[in-house]
Amino acid sequence: MKKLIFSALISTVLLGIAGCGTSGSQPNNTTPPADQAAAQSLLEKVKADKKLVIGTEGTYSPFTFHDQSGALTGYDVDVASEVAKRLGVEPVFQETQWDAMFAGLDSKRFDVVANQVGVRPDRQEKYDFSKPYSFSYSVLVTNKSNTTVKDFKDIKGLKAGQSMTSNYADIARSNGAEIVAVEGFNQAIDLIASNRVDVSLNDNLTVLDYLKQKPDAPIKIVAKSEEGQPTAFMFRKGSTDLADAMSKALDEMQQDGTLKKISEKWFGEDISK
Repeated sequence: MKKLIFSALISTVLLGIAGCGTSGSQPNNTTPPADQAAAQSLLEKVKADKKLVIGTEGTYSPFTFHDQSGALTGYDVDVASEVAKRLGVEPVFQETQWDAMFAGLDSKRFDVVANQVGVRPDRQEKYDFSKPYSFSYSVLVTNKSNTTVKDFKDIKGLKAGQSMTSNYADIARSNGAEIVAVEGFNQAIDLIASNRVDVSLNDNLTVLDYLKQKPDAPIKIVAKSEEGQPTAFMFRKGSTDLADAMSKALDEMQQDGTLKKISEKWFGEDISK
C-alpha cells in the first residue's frame, strides 16, 4: 500500500514539472508569421523585380499605338520609358482596352497606368497620381484665311462644326455659336477647309497632332483656353512611394529639357506645361 501511494506521489510531481515546462511559453527565437512582416513598398518591389509594369491601350495615337513595324510607340510610351530608365528598371507595357484599364490596376496587373489619364477629383478619391506630364487645352480653330475670329467670344452667330454631345459643343453653344453636327474632328476640319462652317473647338493635342501630320492643312489655332486639363501617371491608392519617385524623374526631365524634346517630337511644341 505504501509503495502504491509513493508511486502516485512521484507521478504527480513529474506531471507538475512537465506542465511548468510547456504551459504558455514560446521560445525566444520564434520567427513571426510572414503576414506580420513589414509589407514591401511598391517602389521596393519594382526595384527588386527590376521592371515597371505599365498599363496602356496601344491603340490611341499619338500617345500609345503601334507604328508600321508593329512596335509600341507614342508620347506616353516615350515618357514612361524614360521615367523607368531613370528609376533603373525596365519598362514592361501591358496593353488592354480603356474600360479594363482601371480594373487591371485595381487587381495589381499593372504597377501604373500611362494612357493620357486626366487628373480629376473623382479619380483622385480612389487613385494616386504623379505630377502631370501633359496638359490639354480647349482651342478654337478657323480657316487660315479667316481674319475676324480671334477669340472664343467672336464666334457668336457663326457656324461651329462639333460632335453634338461633346463638351466642346457645349462651349460653342455657350458662346452663341450655331452648331453644325459632325461625326468627328476630321469632318469638322474638312468643313472648315471648304468654308462650310466657320470654326470648330477641340483639344489642342488633337489639333497639334493633325497639323504635325498635315502641315499644309488650311487651318489655324486662333485661341486657347486659360486652364488646361492635366494628365498624369495613375497608381493604386497607397502607392505614394512610386508616385513620388516617378514625379521626381519627371521633374528632372522637365529641368534638363527631355520632356520638352519628347513633346516637340510628337506635337511640334511643348505640351508638358
